[in-house]
Amino acid sequence: MLVSNEHEAFVAACTSAIAPPDSQVAAQVQAALNDKTKPRGSLGLLEVLACQLAAARGRMPEPPKKAIVVMGADHGVAEAGVSAYPAAVTTQMLLNFARGGAAINVLARQVGAQVVVVDMGTLTPPEGAPQILSRRLGAGTANMTKGPAMTLQQAVSGIRTGVHIATELAEQGITLIGVGEMGIANSTSASAITSALLDLPPELTVGRGTGVDDEGLARKRAAVSEALAVNRSHTNEPLRVLCALGGFELAGLVGVMLGAAARRVPVIVDGFIASAAALVAVRLAPPLAGYLVAGHQSVEPGHAHVLAALGLRPLLQLEMRLGEGTGAALAMGLADAAVRVLHEMATFAQAQVDDSGK
Repeated sequence: MLVSNEHEAFVAACTSAIAPPDSQVAAQVQAALNDKTKPRGSLGLLEVLACQLAAARGRMPEPPKKAIVVMGADHGVAEAGVSAYPAAVTTQMLLNFARGGAAINVLARQVGAQVVVVDMGTLTPPEGAPQILSRRLGAGTANMTKGPAMTLQQAVSGIRTGVHIATELAEQGITLIGVGEMGIANSTSASAITSALLDLPPELTVGRGTGVDDEGLARKRAAVSEALAVNRSHTNEPLRVLCALGGFELAGLVGVMLGAAARRVPVIVDGFIASAAALVAVRLAPPLAGYLVAGHQSVEPGHAHVLAALGLRPLLQLEMRLGEGTGAALAMGLADAAVRVLHEMATFAQAQVDDSGK
């Protein structure tokens, strides 16, 4: 599977469209925070977050207008018995998202975020919910234990779709995007991607996902091992890895992150699966890393390895493993807090409080 000049040009264009975060603006924000009525740096990662949001936007940050993109698709590897739930649940949950009844809807409402639900390729298309964006690349991927999960054309089409969605959101005034996913068996795909890109054995990247028992965990590890072996010739660069081991929704999320950064919109990444997509995206476009915020650290064992490789510190550690963008939604509340501190907290001079200078 050769990467064509056309696809290489597309990836190069995505990379070149991403400007480095503005370090001067970040320094201005830190100076403003240092002048607030508190010891220097005492708000910890809230201060880091305020500076990162400013650097990504290239300006002093305003209260963000938020959207969470949740992409769903099915995975052929589900037939290997790697999930505690049947594949039909992917479509059922997309419909639940559309109706506002899932955890992501509850948490998004709490932080005032729009939820954008995208069908990237479920086995059965969700019906009766026109608010679900249909961007289908097929009826689920192929089984990665028998060969590549998708074609190069499908993977790049998924990335293009994500770029387009992020661009549209930015044009609508969205200034902070969260990314989440839904897809039965996609933690198996994320584990395989992590093993391939970080050269780690499945024992370090495969977790219980939806809550599989010991036998299910063994099947997941075996499936990842088999997929890595079968696709060995396709796992030497990120786009090939995405094709061989990824999912339609992961390709779409890669595009969302690339498209958001190109419009200077920071991205809060959810858990392990979304972070595996982020790892692919950063390997394709290294400047993207400065636009990513880790919403939380999942209990999935592979997630810590991915976060370390991306150089990201999670804002929250709540022992979550749901996906859907739930960790990103919760972290958006912290983004609001970081910006409000910057704008609303009194300075030493305003409050007539002595500054120790430390």
